[in-house]
Amino acid sequence: MLVDGMALLFRGFFATSYSGNYMRTSTGMPTNGIYAFLKYFLNAIETFQPTHVICCWDMGSRTFRSELYKPYKANRAEPPEELIPQFDLVKDVVESFGVPNVGLEGYEADDCIGTLSESYRTNHDVLILTGDQDILQLVDERVEVAIMKKGQGNYKVYNTQNFHEEKNLSPTQIVDLKGLMGDTSDNYPGVKGVGEKTALKLLHQYHTVENMLAHLDELPNGVRKKVSEHLEMLHLSRKLAKIYCDVPVNCSLEAAKWDMDIEKVSHKLQELDMNSMVKSIQKIKSVV
Repeated sequence: MLVDGMALLFRGFFATSYSGNYMRTSTGMPTNGIYAFLKYFLNAIETFQPTHVICCWDMGSRTFRSELYKPYKANRAEPPEELIPQFDLVKDVVESFGVPNVGLEGYEADDCIGTLSESYRTNHDVLILTGDQDILQLVDERVEVAIMKKGQGNYKVYNTQNFHEEKNLSPTQIVDLKGLMGDTSDNYPGVKGVGEKTALKLLHQYHTVENMLAHLDELPNGVRKKVSEHLEMLHLSRKLAKIYCDVPVNCSLEAAKWDMDIEKVSHKLQELDMNSMVKSIQKIKSVV
C-alpha cells in the first residue's frame, strides 16, 4: 500500500480544525492533523490489510512543474501556522510504525507514488491510498487506487474494469483530458474555451491528443480555432497533468514490510499525549 501522506494530513487537519479548537500537547504543539491522519491511516490498514506500507510526501511547494509554469498551484493559500510544525512531526510518527517515508525535492508525492508503483507492479499487486483523483491515471491490471470519500472508512476503490465503466475513459486518457480542459484546482488552463464535455467528446472520438491533432482539419471550426490558438498550452498542460514514474526514488520491499512494534509506537504516541490512540493500535495489531 502506497499512502499519499499529505492528502491524509491535510484532510485530517481541516476536518478537525474548522471550529478553531486544536488538539495540543502539554507543551503547546498542535497535533490535530497528526491525530486525524492516524485515524485514516489505521482504518486503511485494518480495511485493506497490506503486507507492505510506504508513505509518500510532497517536499515543499517548488517542483519542476512550478518551474515549467509559474502559476501552477499558485492559487493555493499558505498552510495554516498550526499545520506547519506537524509536517515533520507526522513523519516521525510514521517512522515509529516502521513505515518508510519517501519524498524528493522538486517532485510531488504523486511522482514518488507513480515511480514506486511502477517498480513494484511487475511482481506484486499495488494499492494506492489517496484523496486525489489525478492519481487515477496510474490504475492498471496490477494497480488499484482507493480514493478516500467523506467520512472515515469510506473508500471508492478503482480498478481497470470499474474505472472504464464509470468514466468511459481509460486511465491513461486522464492526462489528455486534463491537457484539453485544464485543472482549476492545480491552476493551469488547458485549451481556453474547451470544457469537460468537449474534451470528453474529442477523446471518445480520437482517443488521444496526438490522434486528434493528426485530424485537426476534421474538427468543428470553433474547436479547431481554440486548439490551434492554444496548442502550446495544451502540450504544457499535459506535462503538468502527467505523473512521472521514473524519478530517482526507491524503497526495498523488505524495508516496507508491515510489522508494527507496539512498544515503539506507544512510546511515540505517549510523547504526543495521544494515549487514547494506543488502544487503536492494539486493536490493529490483533486484526492484521
